[in-house]
Amino acid sequence: MSTATTVTPLTTQDAEALVVAARAAAESAGVTVSITVLDAGGHLLAFRRDDRAVLISGETSTRKAWTALQLNAPTADLVDAVQPGGLFHTLPTALDRPLLFIAGGIPLHRDGRLIGALGVGGGAPAQDHAFACAAAAAVLDAAPAQRA
Repeated sequence: MSTATTVTPLTTQDAEALVVAARAAAESAGVTVSITVLDAGGHLLAFRRDDRAVLISGETSTRKAWTALQLNAPTADLVDAVQPGGLFHTLPTALDRPLLFIAGGIPLHRDGRLIGALGVGGGAPAQDHAFACAAAAAVLDAAPAQRA
């Protein structure tokens, strides 16, 4: 008999709500951003780039989400680990699909299980992290601790 607990996966409805919430947080700060939502398998569920967001923000939001998903950690918590002498110093260039160690990517959990990731790019790293956390708190009623 299986004792595994079924966890509802991240849905497209969740993803769209995360995009709306992250965009609202960014808009209230006067920042234009790109937002990426990935499911637990790393597949794109939602993406949005504000009309005036810098073009590279689309790529950075996606890489931040991918990094947060693969390491199951907020990218804000990993920045020091890739510095010279850090635990993951060579990791940014070790893989075929590049990781990005800049604040703004967070893993998403439901009932303690990883269900996907959210990445925000376009603002300052601390702003992107705050926008992602605000969206997760609004939609999933849980978010990683805010970092300064």
